[in-house]
Amino acid sequence: MTGGAPATAPPVEGAAPIEIHDDFVRREFRRASIWLGCIAAVALVVLLVQPLLIIFAGLVFAALLDGGVRLLGRVLPIGRGWRLLIVVLLTIAFLFGTFYLTGVQVAEQFSQLRSTLEVQANRAAGWLSAQGMMPGASDVNGIVRQALGSVGRITSWVGTAFGALTSLFMMMVIGLFVAMDPRVYQRGLEWMVPRANRPEFAIVLARMARTLRRLLAGRLLGMVAEGVLTWLALMAGGVPMAMILGILTGLLAFIPNIGAFISGALMIAVGFSAGTSVGFWAIGTYLIVQTFDGYVLLPIVAKKTVDLPPALTLGMQIMASALFGIMGLALADPFTAMLKAGLERSAERNEEKAGGEEE
Repeated sequence: MTGGAPATAPPVEGAAPIEIHDDFVRREFRRASIWLGCIAAVALVVLLVQPLLIIFAGLVFAALLDGGVRLLGRVLPIGRGWRLLIVVLLTIAFLFGTFYLTGVQVAEQFSQLRSTLEVQANRAAGWLSAQGMMPGASDVNGIVRQALGSVGRITSWVGTAFGALTSLFMMMVIGLFVAMDPRVYQRGLEWMVPRANRPEFAIVLARMARTLRRLLAGRLLGMVAEGVLTWLALMAGGVPMAMILGILTGLLAFIPNIGAFISGALMIAVGFSAGTSVGFWAIGTYLIVQTFDGYVLLPIVAKKTVDLPPALTLGMQIMASALFGIMGLALADPFTAMLKAGLERSAERNEEKAGGEEE
């Protein structure tokens, strides 16, 4: 080649090795990316399950505060911030007042309840061992140690008092901040979805929030009614520790089905510790209270709140407790109610599309 401008190489024809021009390869690559993204999201959820549960519990607490603020707004036409302050102060006053007035008695009854349950459990274990239906005491202790040692890593953090108190504090802080101005966080969630889907996403969020508020209102009403009725009935029958059993029954009523079974076992065990007649009174109290709660109170509340099928609720509780421990068990109902609200909205949207196509 002689002097003059340097010759340039001719352009390369065709696609580069890293380019994907085939439509079939593009579709498959997109599908593979979606599956890999789903797997990564599931793995991230598993790794962050503890903080995610705390955040969700904070949202449930925020819905509880928001429900109180909305209810107070019907009688007090003042700003939202002042109503939230009143609700928080009333909640704190109720908790501190309850612990102050009944603290000594509850502490004594808790100690007595623990001793009574230990005695009753030893009696039951001894009777079952004598009948050949249960291993000996040493074998039972070994089984208990193995069961406690097999608790998964996911729920081990609940066992420490520091972890439980820290989680409770963080849950309350998150709930308080969200309840101060829920619209800010709702807008933040809406910004995370495509613009075309934001109106529908806003409707789903509003439905879920309303469903959660109704569920919690019904739960609180049921907890108060069940706790007070149990306390009065046990006190009338002379069952020891009627107050603490009523408080425990009311608190455990937040977890339907399983909570009622646990509270019933506690009151029956305490009742038989005071005599056969008192034990049968405790059984009758449990049956009457649960019958009234299941066939009278809950159907009335369900018409105004959320109607969750019992089998679905129990199934979600079993799965949530197996995966996430006691906190998952407590949050199973709110999660199921929100999921049900989202699915109902999806079904309504599909019906609207089908109706529009027919027209």
